[in-house]
Amino acid sequence: MLGTTDLNKSLTREEYVRDLIRYQIQLRALAYQLYVQKRPMIIVYEGWDAGGKGGNIKRVTEKLDPRGYEVFPIAAPQGEDKTHHYLWRFWRRLKPPDEKQILIFDRTWYGRVMVERLEGFCTESEWKRAYREINEFERQLVDYGAIIAKFWIHISKEEQLARFEGRQETPYKAWKLTDEDWRNRQKWDLYEEAINDMLLKTSTLTAPWTVVEGDCKWWARVKALRTLVDLLTHELNYVPPDPMGPADAEEDKKDKGDGKKAKKSKAKKKKKKGKKKKGKKK
Repeated sequence: MLGTTDLNKSLTREEYVRDLIRYQIQLRALAYQLYVQKRPMIIVYEGWDAGGKGGNIKRVTEKLDPRGYEVFPIAAPQGEDKTHHYLWRFWRRLKPPDEKQILIFDRTWYGRVMVERLEGFCTESEWKRAYREINEFERQLVDYGAIIAKFWIHISKEEQLARFEGRQETPYKAWKLTDEDWRNRQKWDLYEEAINDMLLKTSTLTAPWTVVEGDCKWWARVKALRTLVDLLTHELNYVPPDPMGPADAEEDKKDKGDGKKAKKSKAKKKKKKGKKKKGKKK
């Protein structure tokens, strides 16, 4: 599945800036509709190390009302979380829509069928059972009225290495790179197999996965925003105003209209001039 992803997709800077602003403003309008309609939205972010999840989340939340969303960075379970079923720590973070309309999980319950599967933190029967548990969990949320968006940010092995090296050589980014990242990279093929299984078995009609081509960060950010706008437009039955499209269209229309008027005016003047010349000759 991941092998067929076209990672050559990209945007020019002009396209990126235009589309980023357009979808951010539309998402803000849709987030308000979530509040009005009392619908919660849950956004799931998974992806390769250095895939750009943090930067993507930053652009999604940049123009949202901070009172209406919350981001949960998920690490290994600690303390009380370790004494419960692995889904419990996610259940307890869910909030009603009149408190928070958008909940964003940076790493999620899918760790069960990836990291925990490969690192031996659960038995084979446990991670195999998790596919059904996760599908049921998400179905319960959707039946309640939640809207779920799931993103897998995919990058190539070569791009990941370039980003690792870039972090290593940049002092203020070096903290992002750990020994664990390098160890996970050595297991790339095993992780790819686990990810393909995950995408195949947990992409459902109620909560499908969106694979985001991430070698170009600009493309990845815009695609995630566009996907959220399209999903919410459909689910909320509300079309947000386009801050770019209609205005541009009206401007073009106006320019064309002005152009036509100018041509007609010029033609009339020419006609009058021709008549005057004829009169003089007579």
